[in-house]
Amino acid sequence: MPLGKYIKQKPFWGTSSIICGGSKGIGKAIAADIVQYGGSVLIIARNKQGVEKALTELKQKRINNKQIIEGQSCDTTSEKAVNRIFSDFIKKYGVPDYLINNVGYSYPQYIEKLKLTDYKRNMETNYYGQVIPTLFLLPHFIRARKGHIINVASMLGYFGIMGYAAYCPSKFAVVGFSEVLRHELKPYNIKVSILYPPDTDTPGYEKENQSKPKECKALSESAGLLAPEQISNALITGILKDKYQILPGQAGFIYKMYRHFPGLVRKIIDGDYKKIRKKMGKSS
Repeated sequence: MPLGKYIKQKPFWGTSSIICGGSKGIGKAIAADIVQYGGSVLIIARNKQGVEKALTELKQKRINNKQIIEGQSCDTTSEKAVNRIFSDFIKKYGVPDYLINNVGYSYPQYIEKLKLTDYKRNMETNYYGQVIPTLFLLPHFIRARKGHIINVASMLGYFGIMGYAAYCPSKFAVVGFSEVLRHELKPYNIKVSILYPPDTDTPGYEKENQSKPKECKALSESAGLLAPEQISNALITGILKDKYQILPGQAGFIYKMYRHFPGLVRKIIDGDYKKIRKKMGKSS
């Protein structure tokens, strides 16, 4: 079991978290960890059946009957729906301690096949889907002078590879938004973290592989594939250590390399891309 040393400490005891995108994959793994470490959760996701299934699993991990484990079906790009659900939660339980924005969508494809609607959908889901919940909770966090906002970007939030022309800009936007939040909210004692997951074995990953260009698949494989529980382990550890940037697996090494030696990293990636295309019988 991940983070076993924290079980007795119950680091989330008495806290509440709203987890957007919490019914499957990384979001559900995060919710499970928070619950078994004593916290209460409200999970939000678009699919109602997925939410109900996740709630059944999460309630089995509860260590005390006082823990609140609830779920709501909601698209976080809808201001009206977010405002209603968040307002109801605050009226019943008070301002949450954590907001975890884990919503995301990816449609990898050759750039010449992408349409403007693909760029808009990526930005709408990946960026505005995290901005809207944050904007609602900000006044409450500021008045309380506490709170922790965790946004989920991607390794592709700090560099780009072919196939992700619509996805990368949306994750770069999440990083930029988080940078401003981190700086501007300092006087209010509001913490901000940003998670950079590499490829993770989730239903979303399986779906994106259906459209992913062969060259993109080959390039992605070099970074490995993590389990959602490994990502959650890194996130929970990062939260407890008050880390701003949380980089699981190979994400940390590649981030450091790209930060200090961007030209070298681009050269390596370009070389790999050229080799892959040659093997496929395509011109360089």
